[in-house]
Amino acid sequence: MKRSDFRFFHRLRVRWAEIDMQKIVFNGHYLTYIDTAVTAYWGRVALPYETAFHILGGELYVKKATLEYHASALMDDDLSVGMKCSKLGNSSMVFQAGIFRGDKLLISGELIYVFADPQTQTSKPIPEALRHILLIFEAGESVVDLKTGSWAELQSLASPLRTEVFVKEQEIPPELEWDELDATALHAVVVNKLGQAVATGRLLQPQPQVAQIGRMAVSKPLRGGHLGQKVVESLIDVARKRGDKTVILHAQCSAEGFYRRLGFKAHGDIFDDAGIDHIEMTRQLT
Repeated sequence: MKRSDFRFFHRLRVRWAEIDMQKIVFNGHYLTYIDTAVTAYWGRVALPYETAFHILGGELYVKKATLEYHASALMDDDLSVGMKCSKLGNSSMVFQAGIFRGDKLLISGELIYVFADPQTQTSKPIPEALRHILLIFEAGESVVDLKTGSWAELQSLASPLRTEVFVKEQEIPPELEWDELDATALHAVVVNKLGQAVATGRLLQPQPQVAQIGRMAVSKPLRGGHLGQKVVESLIDVARKRGDKTVILHAQCSAEGFYRRLGFKAHGDIFDDAGIDHIEMTRQLT
């Protein structure tokens, strides 16, 4: 088993509480590391587990888990947990895992899951939609589609996601979330292969040659999977093509680092918007 065997990795840092009396990671924690990576894997294939598996009509239950120990992880090690779906049966699927420190394989593992009815816990055939998602991801293909259009075209997708993120999670009053600018904005929505909206944003033009990105939202279980970046880059591409020279946005301070990595620079003072600290950021287009 090598790093090159995996398309997906989840990074972990060994914590003090995971070390045993031999000053190495206690053997049982490796299964937790792998299980954590499985959860991250569902995020990478753009499936918010709870809502997605409700649509799919079943749940995954572990049938068998095996580990093989090759070497030990130590305190403060940065670990990469490789994860891949290696086999799909009628109702079962096999995940292979490799825990690496650099290129050194420490632990290899295998998890066998069964897709089953959550009420009776009896097995069911893996839905074709789920089978398709896993196959195309492992083949290196995209598991999402990007849609751009007017509010009339995309409201049914963007509105529930914005409600989930801004109104429910961040507790922004609905009357502050919805405004007349939606009707004139260009909207972008990332949709997974089940048709769920998983990321969205909008593009305005407050003055000639100036674009403004706003209402950026990504489904909470999928954050960190580059879906927000996909939305921002698509809106910047539209702004560039229509001749805009500058893109501005009002970033929540907690997301400032995300926008910096996409080429935006902060300026001015922090200000309050709907009870949340924001900073204005800009990016020049060439």
